[in-house]
Amino acid sequence: MNNLDGTIVAITGAFGNLGLVTAQVLAQRGAKVALIGRGKTPSDLPAALANACVVNGIDLAERDAAQRAIETIVSQLGGLNALVNIAGGFSWETVADGSADTWERMFDVNVNTALNATRAALRHVTANVGGRIVNIGAMAGLKAGMGMGAYAASKAGVMRLTEALAEELKDKGTTVNAILPSIIDTPQNRADMHDADFTRWVTPEQLGGVIAFLLSKEAQCITGALIPVAGRV
Repeated sequence: MNNLDGTIVAITGAFGNLGLVTAQVLAQRGAKVALIGRGKTPSDLPAALANACVVNGIDLAERDAAQRAIETIVSQLGGLNALVNIAGGFSWETVADGSADTWERMFDVNVNTALNATRAALRHVTANVGGRIVNIGAMAGLKAGMGMGAYAASKAGVMRLTEALAEELKDKGTTVNAILPSIIDTPQNRADMHDADFTRWVTPEQLGGVIAFLLSKEAQCITGALIPVAGRV
């Protein structure tokens, strides 16, 4: 198990399925966790997150809101070593019958949230050797399927952001990587695809474990990587 004792980690999209599970995985491995969410704080946060720093009501598509969230975390926790950009969304819509608004929304919720949070956190994360940024891309960002144009394009944007920033920071001791999930085993996805074989999907716990590794000292030699975490899809 990776040792994250004392590592201060901010997680965006922290109140979603993947965000909450990842936060628990990191907290159980010794990290000090900060949860950034757009909606209200869940009333039943897991016990592992009882001491987490919570910053809610934040729309990370707005630069000033992202800055306020990061500064609140730094003030409360005394610094910031790592950022995990999980905030995002999905939309299925064909190009022919879809809307330009969908493309704008996908870039807002997937690219701009990651960009704004990263820019706000960068000064703190790079302050010491060992800083970490982990983004959530998608397998669809490598090859889009029908109806996934806007989503796939936005996730490809996250992946290019990851690569470009990794090059910028590679001599500063801060790593920047992205994981590329396939279908994540969540209640919503099970409801939407009830005839699927759920055992083939990747679980939030598995993704959280990969994120924990990328935040660890053992992953210092990995940067600019786009890592498929696809289960058996």
